[in-house]
Amino acid sequence: MTQKLRAILFGVTSLCYAAILLVNGVLIVTIIWDKRLHEPMYLFLCNLCFNGLYGTVAFFPKFLYDLLSTSHVISYVGCLLQVFVIYSYGASEIAILAVMAYDRYVAIGRPLEYHSIMTKRRVMFLVAFSRVLPLLSQGTVVIMTSKLQLCGSFIEKLYCDNWSLLQLSCNQITINSTVGFISILISCGHDLFIMYSYVHLVKIAFKSKEGKKKFMQTCVPHLLCLINITIALLFDLMYARYGTTSMPKSLRNFMAVQILTMPPLLNPIIYGLILSKVRNNILQCFKRKKGF
Repeated sequence: MTQKLRAILFGVTSLCYAAILLVNGVLIVTIIWDKRLHEPMYLFLCNLCFNGLYGTVAFFPKFLYDLLSTSHVISYVGCLLQVFVIYSYGASEIAILAVMAYDRYVAIGRPLEYHSIMTKRRVMFLVAFSRVLPLLSQGTVVIMTSKLQLCGSFIEKLYCDNWSLLQLSCNQITINSTVGFISILISCGHDLFIMYSYVHLVKIAFKSKEGKKKFMQTCVPHLLCLINITIALLFDLMYARYGTTSMPKSLRNFMAVQILTMPPLLNPIIYGLILSKVRNNILQCFKRKKGF
């Protein structure tokens, strides 16, 4: 890669990371600052944006440093840490969306009982659930991987991933693959729950005009975010399992980074544009600053 191309890529990557920090940061600050947004749906959205920042910090700073360096090396501990953060980010994303689907199911399916069901204690439990379970499952995967002896040190991907480390192992990886498969099944269980809740939501919401309106306002952005992360995870899984050197390098690189770029960038934009409460609060903040 020429120095000029490195400089261009560094500039584009820096702008992309800055945009991710900005859109997620604006949404997080808006929700925390405005007490009118201290409702379960917006708190879960805040958690989703925080997760986006958490995942990208494992990739962008290191990648930007590598673009300026002639040596692209990472320590084994650093590689395992990168695997843990990126994998727990992906698992948390699905878990948070499952929690948000449950919130929408209660809000639309049982509106009169919503506040008695979605108490502060339950909201705190759901937020903790969406963070702790992925951390525990992916922590188990990474600890088991760290016990393996490696017979190589070259990783094709732009960042460390568990499958690449397993491929470099000198040991049998059957147990590791099984545990990894179980963690994937947990995320699939979250996906199935989301699908189940939305089948019932559609049945309930479209019976009345008010229900249909609430569904379109609050559930459409959730569905768009779900489609966004699902496509990103499928691309990443396809790359990890079936990516070969015969694939164009640009396509391989795109498949590697899109899971850490598209969801964190698009999720807050989707919610910021569609949810009127969030959009109006952000616009008011900008108007105040402009007037000042």
